Amino acid sequence: MLKKNQNTNPKKSGKKVRTEKTELHPRSKHRGRYDFKKLIGVNPELSKFVATNSFGIETIDFSNPAAVIALNTAILISDYRLDYWEIPADYLCPPIPGRADYIHHAADLLASSNKGKIPTGSKVKVLDIGTGSSCIFSVIGHQEYDWSFIGTDIDKIALESASKIIARNPSLTKSIELRFQSNPRNIIYGVFMKEECVDLTICNPPFHSSAEESIQASTRKISNLKGKKINKPVLNFGGKNNELWCEGGELKFVRDMIFQSKQFSHACLWFTTAVSKQSNLKSITDTLKRVNAAGVKTIPTAQGNKTGRIVAWTFLNKAEQESWVKKRW
Repeated sequence: MLKKNQNTNPKKSGKKVRTEKTELHPRSKHRGRYDFKKLIGVNPELSKFVATNSFGIETIDFSNPAAVIALNTAILISDYRLDYWEIPADYLCPPIPGRADYIHHAADLLASSNKGKIPTGSKVKVLDIGTGSSCIFSVIGHQEYDWSFIGTDIDKIALESASKIIARNPSLTKSIELRFQSNPRNIIYGVFMKEECVDLTICNPPFHSSAEESIQASTRKISNLKGKKINKPVLNFGGKNNELWCEGGELKFVRDMIFQSKQFSHACLWFTTAVSKQSNLKSITDTLKRVNAAGVKTIPTAQGNKTGRIVAWTFLNKAEQESWVKKRW
């Protein structure tokens, strides 16, 4: 249990307290400790969740969903210049440092096709697959690099929430377009037309293959955060069924995305997706070979003790990539 103003000397604990999260991307705004004075200044609601831990460091209880939402709201107002951010009850509240890292790695990926220079500005267009109620990838991508976005989702309530976030932040209104995916079996089909072009796709697919698997994973996660066994978890980051699991799980989702991407092989420079499970990589890379991807990259990511990766692929060879860049940027 966290206690207010608990004065525990971290040196006496025998454990080294980290001052920098070096596993995060070098351009991340989140490598240092949270500045709670600054964050509470923009969102006073956060103050009631902040306490001092056993190392004498201010933090929040990350197993408490209300605390996580209050922290996210403060970060987005303070670090990403939003005027408003809110999501419906029980919807996924994404961990911002990890989502920001994805965007920064995606920027580096685009730079790899542009002689090492990160492209910025509205000419860079990104397809955000499963934008969710938080619209988080699109928000961070636009505020960091001024990219424009097409955000898609199968959930109308999520899109209504994302639309409200966009409408109440003038910096976003002309830069993020939302589209409803009416067929849950489709990922790219139906929301992206062949005559369109985007420079990048980003996606954080549902991890699990069933509601039961999702609950078991959440139970383990919350038990680890609490330091004791929890039988009925309250999801600290929330999440509706379609956000957390789908038939066939992450592997089927990504493989379906790869097969669909083949039909848009010359309409996108780089396709990317997060892949949470290392065990899925072989099947994913085998699928990319089957569709004759011209280039494949696996980008390692980490946040705290959690490791992950971004899988990226393109159907354009080096000459075609150079031509793409000259025409669009």
